[in-house]
Amino acid sequence: MSRLFGPVRQMGYVVRDLEAAMAWWTRSMGVGPFFHLDRAEFIDFRHMGEPSDVWVSAALAQCGDVQIELIQQRNDAPSMYRDFLAAGREGLQHIAFWHAPGAYEEKLEQALAQGFTVAMSAATIDETGKLVYFAEQDHPGTAIELSCLSPSKAKVFGMIADAARSWDGSDPVRRLDQPQS
Repeated sequence: MSRLFGPVRQMGYVVRDLEAAMAWWTRSMGVGPFFHLDRAEFIDFRHMGEPSDVWVSAALAQCGDVQIELIQQRNDAPSMYRDFLAAGREGLQHIAFWHAPGAYEEKLEQALAQGFTVAMSAATIDETGKLVYFAEQDHPGTAIELSCLSPSKAKVFGMIADAARSWDGSDPVRRLDQPQS
């Protein structure tokens, strides 16, 4: 557990082939089901402080207490995901820490006071689902994401964790942008 950020809640992998990555995780690791978004929606996405119209497909599954996120960037817009792949890497790109509103802002202030710098920022699900990625300081290859676990985001993440607890191996890939039965 990080004394600054708390427990790791997510491991984010940037991949070149999202479908192959989901198949590997479900078949080889028995992790699933994955909830897939063809086009993850970002609100006010910024890379190095500048707006960027990034398009990523993403898939989320739960592995114990840790969420697995798979990300495939579908365009060449500026992002840490694009830079990660351009550097010849593929795989674990970030680890994420989640905090409720209020605590998120406090953790962000603490990180900035300790010299962390924001390299990428956005919001997901709604305006309160903020997130930042810090620049890879002194540890190239793995970024740190700090994410605000807004009520809307907590509901989605809870549904993913619940599905994993009762998963029998069937229906390994499900659409997140469609209602679940």
